[in-house]
Order: sequence, then structure tokens, then C-alpha cells
Amino acid sequence: MKVFLVDDEIVIREGIRESFPWDDTPYTLVGEAPDGEMALPMIRDTNPDIVITDIKMPFMDGLELCRMLRIQMPWVGIIVLSGYDEFEYARQCIKLGVREYLLKPINAADLKEALDKVSAQIKEERKSLEHASSLRARMQGDDKFLKEKLIGSLFTDEAVEADAQNVINQLASMGCPLPAPFYEVIDAAFEPTETGQQAVGILAETNNGTVQTSPGRVGTRLLVIGDTAEDVEEKSYSMATSMVQELERSGCKNIRIGIGEIVEKPEDILRSFKNARHIRHLLVERKEENALILGIREMGDVSDDMPSVIHEAKVYMSQNFQNPNLMLPDVAEAVNMSKSRFSAVFSQATGQTFTEYLIHLRLNKAKELLKTTNYKNSQIADETGYNDSHYFSYIFKKNIGMTPSEYREKYKN
Repeated sequence: MKVFLVDDEIVIREGIRESFPWDDTPYTLVGEAPDGEMALPMIRDTNPDIVITDIKMPFMDGLELCRMLRIQMPWVGIIVLSGYDEFEYARQCIKLGVREYLLKPINAADLKEALDKVSAQIKEERKSLEHASSLRARMQGDDKFLKEKLIGSLFTDEAVEADAQNVINQLASMGCPLPAPFYEVIDAAFEPTETGQQAVGILAETNNGTVQTSPGRVGTRLLVIGDTAEDVEEKSYSMATSMVQELERSGCKNIRIGIGEIVEKPEDILRSFKNARHIRHLLVERKEENALILGIREMGDVSDDMPSVIHEAKVYMSQNFQNPNLMLPDVAEAVNMSKSRFSAVFSQATGQTFTEYLIHLRLNKAKELLKTTNYKNSQIADETGYNDSHYFSYIFKKNIGMTPSEYREKYKN
């Protein structure tokens, strides 16, 4: 089980990171952040099973983070930490589907007990979903087959000629939340196909009908719907990144996922599908495995405009990485792209997530300062965008393999 930690108190983060016996448990700490706004894109990148979050934090507090996770990644188990023993916080947490509510200070035994409880719940829910999916398939039979065929018909050339709106209306009569203001198609290929289709189907069911699947010969096509373009885009990206994780967990290989453009008319769903399929085929040509990429509104942009956008983003980050509050939304806005689209395009183009590249910039500067100056660790942390010198040292050792002091002693000019 992968765990992500969010808390603005340095002492709490350090205590959980250093004092909890991670190596002796079935849990891995995959990341941490000081507030919800910084945490959200990192959580999308790392796709943890469990998120531990404080309530009171600057920028985006724990309750807002829980709301966002419930919408975008409802399968994540949440443990809330709070120093406030107030009923109102607990009541709001329960409404937001929080699994455990722990009062600070906590010890390793309390946290282990909470993690074990949430982990057991997640495993049981996954088993229940698999059982329910299998049972529903047996009970519904023809209805499920017909629904998948109708979804699939939207991805054929006949869809436009045969009036895609009629297909949407038929699906609505079968309980699908259609028609919708916005649509987007995900085209996924993987091996083995049958195993992957089952995993994707179970994952899609967590989205309350807003993601419909249609199994194909080499994978699955998905129709994502939403009330706003941003809602659809965020949902598609979250679904696609989670698919990669779930497919890998199910033992699938050669995972390639393309996401088409957002459209507003049923008859344009085919165009979104063709866009997604084209993108997926590009991944095959590049021989890229276990990868995903978002479609671009104009197909020529895939090769022509994206390099300039990535270059612009890298320049912006190189000029601003010293700012401890620099986050993915800031860079996305600077290059005039949505957060989710920028995140996916950046990862695809660079082979690194936004967070990984930002750490790369900061640590390169830190190494330079360690070799050429007598600055203390706290000064270097400030110069490289870290408010906390202890956290800076932790990140440095985790990525470089030695402490800042050891690095200075080895490479000092």
C-alpha cells in the first residue's frame, strides 16, 4: 500500500517519516507535502492507496483536499490528523468519506493501527467490487452487452450517419447519465486484454456512471462525461493515470493510453476517439510502454507546438524554482495550459513528472552551492526553494545518496 503524507508542521512530517517503521510494514511512503494545493498534483503523480492529511493548513486545508480527492480519486483511503478535538471537524470528515480521524500527537502504534484498518477496508472493497462486477455481469447479461455495444457504436464511422444522438438517448434509457454537456474519449491498449478489461471496468465503476467502457480487440475504449470541460479533463487524466497503476497491479504489460480532445456534441465523440487512437498509435511507433498522453485540440500541435511549450515551461521553472510556493498550476498558467493537460504533456515529453523535474532543478543548484560556497544547509535550503532545512536534507539524501555535508566534503572545490 502506497501512502502520501500532507501536513504543514515540519515536526509532524519528520516524525512520521523517520519514526514510523516503514521498512517493517506493508506500507511505502511515496511522497509528502506541506499543504493540499501542493499535494494534489503530487498525489495524482504518485497515485497512493492512502493519504494521511492534517486539517488546518495554509493555501488548501485538509477538508478541501478531501473534497477534491473524493471527486477526482474516490478510491483513495483518507486518514485525517487533527489537533482540534471538535465534533464539527469529525462530522465534516465523515461526510467526505474519511476512513480514520486521529488526534495529534500520534505514535507509531496508533498510525499502524489506522493504516491496517484502512488497508483492510480498501482490500475488502476491491474484492467486493470484483465480486459485484462479476455478479452484475451474470445478472444483467444482455443489458450490459447492449450498453457496451452502444458505447462502441459511437466510435465507428456509422455513428455520425446513424445519428449519434439517438445512441445517447438509448443509453440514457438504460440508466447512463446522458446526454451530457461535454465528452472525451480514452483509448487504451494492454496485454493480456481480458485481465486488463476487468481491471478497467472495476475502476470505471467508482466514477458513478460518468465513465462508460466499451471493450475492444486490444484493450478498452472509455467515454468520459462531465458538466464542464475542466471537469471532463480532470476526470480523464485521473482515470488514465489510475488505469496505468491498476493495469500494472493486475500484471498487464504494453500499456498505452491516449486521451482525445473534449467535444460538446454526440456526433463529435467519434472525432475525440480518432484523436485518442492516433495518440495511442504514436506511443506504439515510439515503442513507449506503460505510458499515456493527452490528445491535443489541433493534431499538428502534437509535434509542432509541444516542444516550444515544454521549453517555455522549463525556462519558467529555471527562473522560479527558488520560490518555495512554486507549484504545477503556476507553470501551467504561465504556458497557457490546463493543469491536467500540462501535467500529462510535460511527463510524456520529459520522462519526469513536474515534481521530479522541480526537485532536479533545485538539487542541481544545491550541489553547485555545496561545491562552491560555505553556505550553511539552512541558507542553501532557502536558495533552492525549501523552507525547511531538515526536509531539504531529507530530499537531498533520498535523491543523491548522501547528506549535503557528505556531498560537500567529497566534492568541495
